[in-house]
Amino acid sequence: MSAIATTPTPPYYAVIFTSTRTPGDDGYGEMAERMVELAAQQPGFLGVESARSPGEYAAGITVSYWSDLASIRAWKANLDHREAQARGRERWYASYRVRVALVEREYGLDETAGMS
Repeated sequence: MSAIATTPTPPYYAVIFTSTRTPGDDGYGEMAERMVELAAQQPGFLGVESARSPGEYAAGITVSYWSDLASIRAWKANLDHREAQARGRERWYASYRVRVALVEREYGLDETAGMS
């Protein structure tokens, strides 16, 4: 899997989840993997990218891409995802923000361009 999500021609939506963690893992890594697997099964899911800085109180950003707002609402309401959200508020996150944005255009460099 590429570190950069392959997305369709815009428009589509991005859900940007920015967080700072509490100390320790306490099952976080396993749950994060499970949520990516589950999200990938949801209608309208287009991809995900995630990065976290090192350190005990590390800042992280996860961006998930979706075809439409209805798909985002359905993912937010998913029962397993709701359980993960509750655990996050209780034990894994010191702070977080969720932002939903419409992607109107994209451009970049394909890492395989020019390679044969």
